[in-house]
Amino acid sequence: MVLRIMHAQKSRTTRWWPLARRALPVVFVAIVAALVFWRARAIDWPGVFEALREYRAPTLGAAAAAALLSYLVYACYDLVGRAYTRHRIPTWRAMTIAAISYAFNLNFGTLVGGMGFRYRLYSHQGLRPSMITRVLAVSVVGNWLGWFCVAGSAFAMRWVPLPAGWAVGQAGLQLVGIVLLLAVIGYLITCAISRRRAWTLRKHDVELPTLRIAGAQVGLAICNWLLMSTIVFVLLQPYVGFTTVQGVLMTSAVASVIVRVPAGLGVIEAVFIALLGDRVGEPRLVAALLAYRAVYYFAPLLLAIVAYAVLEGRFRLRARSHVTQHAGSR
Repeated sequence: MVLRIMHAQKSRTTRWWPLARRALPVVFVAIVAALVFWRARAIDWPGVFEALREYRAPTLGAAAAAALLSYLVYACYDLVGRAYTRHRIPTWRAMTIAAISYAFNLNFGTLVGGMGFRYRLYSHQGLRPSMITRVLAVSVVGNWLGWFCVAGSAFAMRWVPLPAGWAVGQAGLQLVGIVLLLAVIGYLITCAISRRRAWTLRKHDVELPTLRIAGAQVGLAICNWLLMSTIVFVLLQPYVGFTTVQGVLMTSAVASVIVRVPAGLGVIEAVFIALLGDRVGEPRLVAALLAYRAVYYFAPLLLAIVAYAVLEGRFRLRARSHVTQHAGSR
């Protein structure tokens, strides 16, 4: 009798757990969205729109140029992936796939952009899923190694203006920064001197990159994060220094990962307001972040949609042509 009761309880748990696991992220996002809406109601929107109207063409042009350079640098991540996997997809095509994936990744998250579009577009080029996974891994690992360097420097140098009373404190954040920098140094040393170059993790073969590839990973990612900081810095002039913007943006990046909301909507703004609101003023700060999203998130997304449509159209035409030739050969 006891065994039957235990079995029934286990069956109910097994039946409800998958539903709960799918529902929890939705509930979490709904709660965050409600908080963002509640916070948005308190913002001085007339002041925000007035600050947006004050931007001049040279300022917006400089921000857009930095955004373009950032996308070009990110597109080179997949060239590093090509060197690592030794596939033969042409340079311009690999960079286009990376840039399209990045735009969708920023706006809709890693599963849709970083993974979904890469797998879709690279599979059209004949790459096996295992090789696409390795290209993606090079990109993701390199990107976060760059964050480790840039954020680690900002934290170690105490460039993040923490409000008084924060639990972490400047000393604690400085220690985190040092650990991040040591992790990158350890990675590079391992790539340089490790005798064992391959492992199997969960049935996936992992090959340690050469020091040259690892250095390219870190170097490109550092440039990308610094260019992102440059965009916000340009839009916040003359109120905040570059190193301060860099530290706050790095903090908002990790907050966006923890609070999984598409495009970090509301999360980035909350971090900037908490750390710089008293120094810059909330309306001007929100205006700068809206302009940042316009030039770095939304405008590239529109271009990525067009580029993706073109690539998909070419693939379908090529597939139809192949089918027609195959039928004619019969």
